Amino acid sequence: MLSAKPGPIGIFDSGYGGLTILHGIRQLLPEYDYLYLGDNARAPYGSRSFDVVYEFTRQAVQRLFEMGCHLVVLGCNTASAKALRTIQQNDLPQWDSERRVLGIIRPTAEVIGSLTKSRHVGVLATEGTIKSESYNLEIQKLHPDIVVSGVACPFWVPLVEYNEADSPGADYFVKKRIDQIMRLDPQIDCLILGCTHYPLLMPKILKYLPDGVRVVPQGEYVADSLKDYFRRNTAIEQKCSKGRTVRYLTTENPDKFKEQAQIFLHEPVEVENITLGYLV
Repeated sequence: MLSAKPGPIGIFDSGYGGLTILHGIRQLLPEYDYLYLGDNARAPYGSRSFDVVYEFTRQAVQRLFEMGCHLVVLGCNTASAKALRTIQQNDLPQWDSERRVLGIIRPTAEVIGSLTKSRHVGVLATEGTIKSESYNLEIQKLHPDIVVSGVACPFWVPLVEYNEADSPGADYFVKKRIDQIMRLDPQIDCLILGCTHYPLLMPKILKYLPDGVRVVPQGEYVADSLKDYFRRNTAIEQKCSKGRTVRYLTTENPDKFKEQAQIFLHEPVEVENITLGYLV
């Protein structure tokens, strides 16, 4: 039986990148309680099939609901691309039709129309997110006149997680993908960072991006969107507890999570271990 009492806002990611989403939300909405869950033992999700990503994400959302969350944000582009719709349509009605699961692709798609002047937009993301074409579909649903081009950046996540984002070696991989997407469409004037790890590569990205191209990280736009969502959905907002606390859960080694979290949050965190299901 799921609790009816107010509970924390759940933030789920396959690993550490969702910490940039959590940070952005906490900056704007610090008064709420948060429960972050990283499925680090089964990360990365980027190259996994739709069915596997859906099952893993479903397990995580169900656990966060069981731990008192009424609202869960999928702070992971791959989970948002491959699992969100199925969970919303198939699982929520069975679990509790008054609970909510939100993704992070639509908020970016909504705002991009007001940011691009050329109406040509680029997306840099994981292989799974690019193959899903979720950004293309969401953006063109809202802004049919915008041309969207995407490029997968398979080495960018390891660069961040191995704390190599500032290293000289990172320049080669960042420049290669920036050059690739600008060759694909030289009219691009906005570049969406469609993976939550990528903001940590921002200095390198800005270094190699042509003048006049705007970078669009997700954290601030997801936070703005959530604030607006609460304004429009007061019943859900009232079910989110306000105590300014944050708990961190990982399916991997808590000590490893603490070390990695420092890279993303620049502050020490306490972490608990949790088990979600089978490993594949």
